[in-house]
Amino acid sequence: MARKLFIPGPIDVMPDVLEKMATPMIGHRGKDASALQESVSKKLQKLFYTESEILLSTSSGSGLMEGAIRSCTSRKAAVFSCGAFGDRWYKMAVTNNVKADLYNVDMGKAITPEMVDAALATGQYDLIAVQHNETSTGITNPIEEIAKVVNKYKDVIFCVDAVSSAGGAKIEVDKLGIDILITSTQKALGLPPGMAICTFSERAIKRAETVEFRGTYFDLLAMYKYLKKKNYQYPSTPSLSHMFAMDYQLDNILKEGLDKRFKRHEQMANLVRAWAQKHFELFTDKNHLSNTLTVIKNTQNINISQLNSKLMEKGMQIANGYGDLKEKTFRISHMGDYQLEDIQYLLDTIDEILGF
Repeated sequence: MARKLFIPGPIDVMPDVLEKMATPMIGHRGKDASALQESVSKKLQKLFYTESEILLSTSSGSGLMEGAIRSCTSRKAAVFSCGAFGDRWYKMAVTNNVKADLYNVDMGKAITPEMVDAALATGQYDLIAVQHNETSTGITNPIEEIAKVVNKYKDVIFCVDAVSSAGGAKIEVDKLGIDILITSTQKALGLPPGMAICTFSERAIKRAETVEFRGTYFDLLAMYKYLKKKNYQYPSTPSLSHMFAMDYQLDNILKEGLDKRFKRHEQMANLVRAWAQKHFELFTDKNHLSNTLTVIKNTQNINISQLNSKLMEKGMQIANGYGDLKEKTFRISHMGDYQLEDIQYLLDTIDEILGF
C-alpha cells in the first residue's frame, strides 16, 4: 500500500512527476542534455530569486554542503549550528582539513544576528555556514537579519543550508546576498531523493579560484567551469531521470505561483501548530517556527513509535525526534504538494488513535 509520508523527507511525489523519472535516456553529452539542464537551471533561478548560476549534483544535499565549505574557505569558516545538520556541516569542515569554529545554541533555539556579528567582527573568518531551516529542531533562522550582518563583511562568503525549506519558503538569494544556497530534491520540491542543487555567486567563484584543495567530485568551481565550457553539462554523469522530473515539477511550481505556494505552506504549518498547542507543546522557539515541518514536544509521554506503527497501518507516517530528541519529540512535515485537507486528515487520524 502506498504510504503518505509526513516525514521531513523523502515526501510523497505526485504520480505524474514520478512518471517523468521513467523518461527514456538520452546521451548526457548531447545537445538535448544541455537543453534539459539549462531549462532546469533557468527555472530554479526564478524559484530562488537569483541571477547566480545554478549547480546540480547527483548526491544528497550534504554533498554540496561539503563542497561549499571545502571549495570556498581560504582562511577559516564560522559554522553556526542550531541542530544536528549544522553540527554535520562543522564535521565536514574538520574531516576535510578545513579550519573552522563551531558556534551553537541550545536545541530549539535560533541563531541570532548578534552571535554572527560578534564572531565575524574578530576578522578570523572568510566564510559563514548557517541553516535557513534546521530539520532536526524545526527552527527557521532569521536569515534576513543575519544577512544584514554578513553583508557588512565584504570578504565573507555566505553559505546557507535550505535543504528542508527551499521550495516551501521564500528565499530571495540575490536580495539577501547569499553566495551559496543549498537544497535537495526530496523535501519541499516534491521530487524523489538523489539530486542536490545550489546557487553559485560571482564572489564564490572568485573565492574558489584562490582555494587549492577543493576536492574532486564536489569541487564547485570545476562544476561551474565545465558547465560554462560545455554548455550546461557536468564533469560527472548526472541523474538525467531527476532532471526530467525536476523540469516538469518546476513548471508545476511556477504555475501554482510562488507566493501562493509559500502561503499554502504557511497555512499547513499553522494548522499543525494549532493542533500541537492544543494537545502537546511546540518544541521550537515560537518566534522562529518552520513553515515546512513542526517539531512537537511529547508532553503526554505517548509511545511515538507505537503511534507511528498504527499510522502506518492506515497508510501514513510521521517522524520520531531526531537523535537525542527521539521519543521526547516527534516531527510532522507539511511540505511539497500536500494540501490543507491532507494535513487535516493526518491530524484527525492521530486524534482517533490517541483518543483525543
